[in-house]
Amino acid sequence: MADILTPTTHHSLDALLRPKSVAIIGASDDPNRIGGRPVQSTLAGGFKGQIYPVNPKRSTVQGLAAYPSITDVPEPVDCAIIAVPAPLVADTVADCAARGTKTTIVFSSGFAELGEDGAAMQDRIAATAKDAGMRLIGPNCIGAFSVSAGWFGTFSSVQASLRLAPGKTAIISQSGAYGAHMFYMAQRRGVATDMWVTTGNEADIDVAEVIAYYAKHPDVSTIMAYTEGAKDKDRICEALDLARAARKPVIMIKVGDTDVGAAAAATHTASLAGDDAIYDALFEQYGVYRAQSCQEMVDVAYACQTGIFPKGRKMAIQTVSGGVGIQMADESVKNGLDVPAMPEDLQKKLLGLIPYAGVRNPIDITGQVLNQPEVIGQGIDLSIRESGCDAFATYLASAPQSPGLKDFVLKTFKDLRDKHPDTPMALSMIATPEIIETYEALNIGCYEDPVMAIRAVAALAKFHETFERGRPQSAPALPKTAAPVPDNDVSEAGAKAILASAGIPVTRDILVASAEEAVTAWHKIGGPVVLKIASPDILHKTEIGGVLVGLNTEAAISEGFDDILTRARAAHPDANIEGILVCEMVSGGIETVLGVTRDPVLGPAVMFGLGGIFVEVMKDVTFRLAPFGIDEAHRMIDGIKGRAMLDGVRGAPPADLDALAEALSRLSVFAAANSDRLESIDINPFVVLPKGAVALDAVIVPRSPEPQTAKTAG
Repeated sequence: MADILTPTTHHSLDALLRPKSVAIIGASDDPNRIGGRPVQSTLAGGFKGQIYPVNPKRSTVQGLAAYPSITDVPEPVDCAIIAVPAPLVADTVADCAARGTKTTIVFSSGFAELGEDGAAMQDRIAATAKDAGMRLIGPNCIGAFSVSAGWFGTFSSVQASLRLAPGKTAIISQSGAYGAHMFYMAQRRGVATDMWVTTGNEADIDVAEVIAYYAKHPDVSTIMAYTEGAKDKDRICEALDLARAARKPVIMIKVGDTDVGAAAAATHTASLAGDDAIYDALFEQYGVYRAQSCQEMVDVAYACQTGIFPKGRKMAIQTVSGGVGIQMADESVKNGLDVPAMPEDLQKKLLGLIPYAGVRNPIDITGQVLNQPEVIGQGIDLSIRESGCDAFATYLASAPQSPGLKDFVLKTFKDLRDKHPDTPMALSMIATPEIIETYEALNIGCYEDPVMAIRAVAALAKFHETFERGRPQSAPALPKTAAPVPDNDVSEAGAKAILASAGIPVTRDILVASAEEAVTAWHKIGGPVVLKIASPDILHKTEIGGVLVGLNTEAAISEGFDDILTRARAAHPDANIEGILVCEMVSGGIETVLGVTRDPVLGPAVMFGLGGIFVEVMKDVTFRLAPFGIDEAHRMIDGIKGRAMLDGVRGAPPADLDALAEALSRLSVFAAANSDRLESIDINPFVVLPKGAVALDAVIVPRSPEPQTAKTAG
């Protein structure tokens, strides 16, 4: 995959965020207008470079010499803002390109967001910029800025709302207004940010490219992102891979539903992939934390600022409230953290400090802290040294600002940080911003809500696992003998033959045209068999009585052959009937469901879940973008809620997880190789045995521009 930051035909985004000269086209003398605010904010921000206001009606703008056109500006600028009416944008972009401008920010709206005519104008300005090697943000965006550079190329009032010195958290947002909201909330939460970009209609630069830029930038450690959807799978995957390789957390909000399967057959897989399941798969694959609200996003970014990540998932909780401790323990379990009982020796030591405390975990030191404040530090110190836990969360209510306790509590945590400088600590408390800052200076995250304290720790643990795991294994090669997805629908026999050629295990099947051939096939298989109607036009076989199971005599097989044909011809007189499929009978094992569905942008995604009620009612499934290796397949298997079923229950032997993982990986390779030809696949059931695994039924739906009838395996 090509590096999307390689400067082949385009300039680096440094010219956008670290410009040495800027022009504001449509500059206003009024600092409250769209064309005036970038001038005012950049002047107030202490920008050291040249500022060139462009306004043909004025000789000066906000005390600066103004120019009638970008072509009159005395030098090519690194970045030009275009704040003119939409009909003037195309010519203005052309003038910028002719003048040698490196990057442009197009505030103007009235383009692709308004329909076909606007989209045509947008394509025109994008082509002009591309031909000149000039980068373009927007149109319909509110700009970009860098606090440390003093450059505020935006009409948002962010410069006036600055509360923090520049930090290493960077923001990228497709939505301008939401991007501004993210910045405001980050400032209020104590998340120090520097670089900020909004992409709008993304005629050129998109969210993925900015993530990739941040991933490589030495002054960025955490990335906050908002998107309404990716436009290019390779770009977003490479960007997230770069961030993962650089060990930089990505916290993202993705809004809107995907278009999965809109014109496709409603297979089980496609119907289960609705909403954002495919984006969840993308984020899970690359270790992205998907936030559900802006508050959650900034809280997780705030936690990342400490740079201290738990090396495991064992959580120790200490609290002055038993009820809050239970809530924190519950939230830990919900977020995949362990809350192990403290070792017996440690429990005895804790009881020696406070005989009436709860010491199992959570450790409840009760309100006795008012009389014995020293137990706060003693309990945490003992837990850090002897519990074997990876992270430590403490709830102290308002004790840190209590007049009789605040100095002692602060000294306690200073001592703890001196003793344990690399230990992840989260503190839930109510205190003034000034008091909170003293704890933040100790690299201790502070949260009013104890639930958010736990979620933040869980996010940090997940990031650590992602970074330690590194890049996943490569997907296996597709067998040279693998058959492609055909142009037309195929029967179960055809589908299973294609999948078998791709290395996916299927049952031994024999297609027959007569009762006599069916009996011969039964003898050849050598055991109980299943008879199924074989027709590309009859995929709902069970609904017409087109499946008979457990047949093991000549009479039963001969009679069953005739019965199935009679039922099929009565139900579908015009169907193309290939014959009857005689299949080996598979007993035991765990029924699972494997599938593939195609996202319009992200391409084929593989689904996995347990069969029966788990998939039909509980929708307990996971997805991954194709292709992927064996290690990712195992993570996929571990991601379902019913995972324990595969370990064997009520004396049943465990399922062969390696065989299951290999089948998932090989299915992903086949799907990726046929991404342009494939709409969906259902393998249902796929039985995982104590040794090996096998597909009992399969449906392959080729991609077609025409809407297709709903088809499901059965």
